Amino acid sequence: LLRRDVSSNLLSSFPVTGLHGLTHLKLTGNHALQSLITSENFPELKVMEMPYAYQCCAFGACENHYRISSQWNKDDNSSSDDFHRKDAGLLQIQDERDFEDFFLDFEEDLKSHHSVQCSPSPGPFKPCDHLFGSWLIRIGVWTIVGLTFICNALVSATVFRSPLYLSSIKLLIGLIAIVNALMGLASGVLASVDASTFGSFAQYGAQWESGIGCQITGLLSIFASEASIFLLTLAALERACSVKHATKFETKSSIASIKIAISFCFMLALIIAVIPLLTGSEYGVSPLCLPLPFGESTAMGYMVALVLVNSLCFLVMTVAYTKLYCSLEKGELDNIWDCSMVKHIALLLFTNCILYCPVAFLSFSSLLNLTFISPEVIKSILLVIVPLPACLNPLLYILFNPHFKEDLGSLRKQTLIWRRSKHASLISVNSEDIEKQSCDSTQALVTFTSASISYDMPTRSSLISPSYQMTEGCNLSSVAFVPCH
Repeated sequence: LLRRDVSSNLLSSFPVTGLHGLTHLKLTGNHALQSLITSENFPELKVMEMPYAYQCCAFGACENHYRISSQWNKDDNSSSDDFHRKDAGLLQIQDERDFEDFFLDFEEDLKSHHSVQCSPSPGPFKPCDHLFGSWLIRIGVWTIVGLTFICNALVSATVFRSPLYLSSIKLLIGLIAIVNALMGLASGVLASVDASTFGSFAQYGAQWESGIGCQITGLLSIFASEASIFLLTLAALERACSVKHATKFETKSSIASIKIAISFCFMLALIIAVIPLLTGSEYGVSPLCLPLPFGESTAMGYMVALVLVNSLCFLVMTVAYTKLYCSLEKGELDNIWDCSMVKHIALLLFTNCILYCPVAFLSFSSLLNLTFISPEVIKSILLVIVPLPACLNPLLYILFNPHFKEDLGSLRKQTLIWRRSKHASLISVNSEDIEKQSCDSTQALVTFTSASISYDMPTRSSLISPSYQMTEGCNLSSVAFVPCH
C-alpha cells in the first residue's frame, strides 16, 4: 500500500501498523485528528496533506523555509531553473502517460529538493516552535499587558472610589479603563500561551486554536476594542454638547441619557464580537484568535466591515471636535468649565486614530491584494499595535489630566480617614478592655483583702460589704467571696 486517501472523515487518530511503506497520505478534513504524526513511522513518505499545518513540523517543515502562498516555491538559482525545465518537459508528455506514473516520476524528481512535501505549510501564523516568534514581540506584549493592568486599575479606582462627584464624562473615562483592562486580559492570555508552550508550540497549536479558550480570547479582544471606540465616540459627543450648551452642572435627565447610550454601546460591541462565532468561528483560523485580514472571503469581509465602522466613529469624533474648536473664540477654551476633559478627549482621539491607521491600511491592502506586506509585519501589528491603545489611554489620563491628581488626593484622604476611624475604634475597644482588666485586678485585690480580714472579723457582714461596694463601682456582677479556713 503506497497511497492512502482518508480525507474528510472523523478520525481522531491514525494507525501506523502496516503502513510504513506509504509514499502519499491525505488526511485533510479530519479536524478531530489533532495529534502529531511522527516521521519515524512513515520513512518512505513523500507527499502528505494534513488537517493542520502544525503536523507538518514533525516532517522537517518550518515557517522560515515554506511560504504561506505555496509550498512549491523554490529558490532562484540554477538548480531551480533546471527543475522547471524538467517540469515543463514532463507536462508535455502528460497526456501520453498514466497520471499515476507521471506523478510518481514527478515526485522522484522532487526528491532532491525536499524529502517530504507537506501541506498546509507552517508560517508566521502557524508556527512550529513559538507563538510570538521573536523576543521583540514577546517583550512588547508583556510590557503592554503589565502597564495596561496597573494603569487601568489606578484610573478605575480613582474614578469610582473617589468621594468627589461622578460626572458623566468621568463615568465614561472609568468605563473605558475597564474595557481597556479586558483588552489587556486577552493579550495576557496569548502571552501566557506563548510562555507555556515555549519551544514546542506545534504540539498544542491545533488544540489551542480549535478550543474554547481561543474563542473566548478572540471574543474578549474584539468586544473590548469595539467598546473602547464606541465609548470614546460617546465621550467626544458628550464634550461637544456640554461645551455648546455651556451646562455647568448636569441634570438627572442628561445622566440618564448617557447611561442609555452607554448600554447601547456595550450591546453593539457585543453583537459585533459574536458575529464571527455565528458565521463559522473565524476566531480559530489562527492561534492569535483574531479574524485575519486575508484568507477566506468571510473573514476578509468581516475585517473590512469592522474597519469601516471604526473609521466612521473616528470621522464622527473628528467632525464633532472640529466644529467645537471652530465655534469657540480664541482663548475661550481655557475659560469654559472643565476644559481639561475637553483637551483630554481630543488627545485620546488623536492617539487612537493614529494607532488605528496601520490596522485599517492592513485590511484594505489585503482587500486590494497588495502583497508587499510580509506576514511577520502583519503579526507584529496584530499583537502589538492593536492592544497598544489599551495601554496608552490610561497613561495619558494619569500623566496629563489634573482630575486624576484631584481624585487620587481625595482617595488618599478617604483612606486616611478610614484608617484613623478604624484606629480610633480599636483604641476605644482597647480602653474598654483595659478598664475591664483594671476592674478585674481590683476585684482580685479585694478578694485577698476580704480573705485576710475574715481571720480578724468573725462576722460575715463585714466580709461581703467591701467587696459588694467595689463590684458596684466597677459595674461588675456580684461574686460571693468564700474565705479559706
